[in-house]
This record gives sequence, C-alpha cells and structure tokens, in this order.
Amino acid sequence: MEFTIPGIPVPANWRNQPESWEVLPDQRLIIKAGERTDLFLSPSGDLRSDNSPAALFMIPEKDFILSAKVTVNFHSAYDAGVLLLHITDTLWGKLCFEFSPQRQPMIVSVVTRGLSDDCNSQTIDGNTVYLRIARIREAIAFHYSLDGYRWHFARFFTLGRWEHVWIGFSSQSPTGTGCTAEFSDIHFQEKTLSDLRNGS
Repeated sequence: MEFTIPGIPVPANWRNQPESWEVLPDQRLIIKAGERTDLFLSPSGDLRSDNSPAALFMIPEKDFILSAKVTVNFHSAYDAGVLLLHITDTLWGKLCFEFSPQRQPMIVSVVTRGLSDDCNSQTIDGNTVYLRIARIREAIAFHYSLDGYRWHFARFFTLGRWEHVWIGFSSQSPTGTGCTAEFSDIHFQEKTLSDLRNGS
C-alpha cells in the first residue's frame, strides 16, 4: 500500500508492517515498532534480524539530502528512531537515535555489507535530535544536530554504485516490548552537500 509522507515528493511503502502508524495533520509521521524488532546482521554470525518496520521511498542514482527531527519514546535498550538507506537485504546503512544499555540516548550508525558494522557516537540529552543522510556521488554521510541548523559529522562510507535506493524512516525495539518514534520537520532535496565536515 502506497502512502504519502510530509516533505517527501514520491509515495512510500512499508518494509515490514508496524504495530501502528499515522501521519498527523501537523505533518508528523509516527511509527510504532512491535516487540523484538530490529535490522541487524551480527558480525559474529549469532544474530540475524530483519523485522523492524520502515516507511521507505525509492529515489534514482542522484545526490540527495534527507533530514528529520526524531523524537523517541525510550523504554528498553536499543529502542531507536532511524533514518534508513536500503539497497538489498545485505547492503544498507542506518543512522539511529538509540537508547544505550546504560539508559543514555545516543547517536548510533550501522553499515552493512553482508554483515553489520555497528558504531556508537555522541550521547544526547533528552529524547529529541535531528538526523540527516546525504549522498555525495558514491559516498554516504551521516550527520546529527541538536537544533536543525548546526550539523555534526557522524560517519562517512560507501555502499558502492546503485541505480535506485530505498530511503526513509524506521522504528525498532530489539530487546523491548515496542518503541514509538516520531518524525517531524522532514526535508528531502536532490542536491549535493557542499561541505562534508561542517555539514553545510
């Protein structure tokens, strides 16, 4: 089923159905993931999970910038609101606003090329942050921001060349009974990020 996400110029589809979801009149997207939901292919080979709900839309091979304000109702370890870039089941990257086992919200990125490479970054005060994915030719940049204006570098990587990719929004609750993530101030542009390191 196709549906419209505020700020996105093309229809979206679900990759794994959420427990519930809605688009509110003030243009917020709400995604509730069910229990034990995640997208992760452990490098140790002991865990393969691919059941987190994701609202994704397809774009062609062009530079782009996708950003959103993400608010998460944290309860359990690894609960998260996510921006996701998905090419195949074993080739993808996600930028997460995630609850650590120490019960601290933080920026986490996962890059998967067959197996997942998981990296913890900055801790965040509160349950809201801005996340951004940008494509620069064959490279991908992840940034986060506290105010939506000053962006901080989180990760720079490549998933090789591709003709089309699915990008969008996800929620997860790998160890818990569910997680609700809210996405607002959603912006998508087909443009090239001018400065990788300072995020402008």
